[in-house]
Amino acid sequence: MTASSTSTNRASRPQPSLAQVDPEVFAAIRHEEQRQSSVLEMIPSENYASRAVIEAVGSVLTNKYAEGYAGARYYHGNEFIDEVERLAIDRAKALFGAEHANVQPHSGAQANMAVYLGLLQPGDRVLGMQLDAGGHLTHGSPVNASAKLYRFAAYGVDRETEVIDYDAMLETARQHEPKVIVVGATAYPRQFDFERARQVADAVGSLLMADMAHIAGLVAGGVHPSPVGHAQVITTSTHKTLRGPRGGMILCDRPFARRVDRGVFPGTQGGPLMHVIAGKAVMLHEAATEEFRQHARQIVANAKALAEALLSAGLRLVSGGTETHLVLVDVRGLGLSGQEAADALERAGVVVNKNTIPYDPLPPTQGSGVRMGTPAITSRGMGEAEMRRVGEMIGRVLRAPSDAKVAERTRAEVRALCEAFPAPGIPERGD
Repeated sequence: MTASSTSTNRASRPQPSLAQVDPEVFAAIRHEEQRQSSVLEMIPSENYASRAVIEAVGSVLTNKYAEGYAGARYYHGNEFIDEVERLAIDRAKALFGAEHANVQPHSGAQANMAVYLGLLQPGDRVLGMQLDAGGHLTHGSPVNASAKLYRFAAYGVDRETEVIDYDAMLETARQHEPKVIVVGATAYPRQFDFERARQVADAVGSLLMADMAHIAGLVAGGVHPSPVGHAQVITTSTHKTLRGPRGGMILCDRPFARRVDRGVFPGTQGGPLMHVIAGKAVMLHEAATEEFRQHARQIVANAKALAEALLSAGLRLVSGGTETHLVLVDVRGLGLSGQEAADALERAGVVVNKNTIPYDPLPPTQGSGVRMGTPAITSRGMGEAEMRRVGEMIGRVLRAPSDAKVAERTRAEVRALCEAFPAPGIPERGD
């Protein structure tokens, strides 16, 4: 038998499955499928990608190196890779009405760092939202590379209303004269006034950068004002309200396209994750439908219903409610830290995350609040009636966080709710 025939025979043999190759990883994945299916996933930065998105991410595109951009790669053999990336770019531009799109960032954080690199010099001034007011680590947190490379100042929220005071933002901007102002947050339950933010930026000669990582799906669905036309540069992650794969994306006005692209490659990344970009393309196709627009409306309607139920349960909400997909609950009045509250809810099958609140006396490792949202449970098909039930359950658990019987009773209700509304994108056992 020749070497070539031996190779052919090997290639034609059935490929072993993941369960056969690595039963430990296979078991961990199956357990995670079961966990995601049987709990209420209410961390507002998490969602269920569709089966089509998951199929694209699990494709052979993971095999291909594609450094560079479509039509200008450093490797050969990218004909179909270019086709996928161009689809994603064109769909992103069409969905959001942007002049330019870069779909290569590996995450929202990577997108932010690429924009900084493309628009700034080390040591330049930037104005970002304070972490305990709802801002992100990449908006200038001292522990993040953003603050180590650039000189960040911070704006926050009004102590009484707990919403952004744009007049105060203007005063801070005039004091520090930043080259870029970042508007966007990871734990802010109110809408952003991008038009007013652009006025602030123009008043001090700054560029406006909008980080819409959390609200991109709401913008796409027409239930949140768009930063396009106001912010010269816009970043987002793709896996939150957009229901895509874990990744990032940048939109910008045409004059900034080259600087943004060079900030991504070769500035901060090498070869793009083409299988993930394929998932982004599918996600953008799904997000352009009327079905998705209805879904976005339901996310916000559900969040408002959840907020009303939590208020009825006697809980205090930061800013008094929500206009988006999330609510932030202040648990200090219950004698709890955010960590303790999140632990109690997880024991009952409700998964949220601890979070700081404005002017928080506790460190981020504990936090005085819990952050919860409706993207994932809306993807399961739940509506306002279910939100009222969920709000009652959350209030019940937080009033008796150490009561095992309360946790057990609530866990049973959660299982029944999850069985009635199966998680999308997760195959049933035996599928």
